Amino acid sequence: MRAVVQRVSRAEVAVGGIPIAGIKMGILALVGISRQDTEKDLLWTAKKIVELRIFDDAQGKLNLSLQDVGGQLLVVSQFTLYGDCRKGRRPSYIEAARPPEAEKLYGKFIDIARGYIPGVQTGQFQAMMEVSLANSGPVTLIIDSSLSRNQLD
Repeated sequence: MRAVVQRVSRAEVAVGGIPIAGIKMGILALVGISRQDTEKDLLWTAKKIVELRIFDDAQGKLNLSLQDVGGQLLVVSQFTLYGDCRKGRRPSYIEAARPPEAEKLYGKFIDIARGYIPGVQTGQFQAMMEVSLANSGPVTLIIDSSLSRNQLD
């Protein structure tokens, strides 16, 4: 599972020009599900996102987590995170999970995230979405559970 995590002062998702979800201060997580992902990947990634210490403490150090600051979480599915651009000009998405399996795992991921942050907002799976945000910092990180398979247990 891959996630691009951005600390935001605000973020919103719209479908067809109509806002469907939005948050104020917190994290926008663009998430992609791979063909190899299991529930362990979902659990590890959700925990990692909400426990990342990427918010300022009283001394201005990145020392507080989303949970510590009472921030919000907006999760948007993005299969293109598994786009392989090494050959040619058209990315290959062969490593991305097929839509039925991805949607099932994405739903489980949202449920897990809501166990940590009750008011998790989401985009619409497989929709053409417009995502707007104000990246705070900017702080942007990439999380990839496949790089930490030995830590998933």
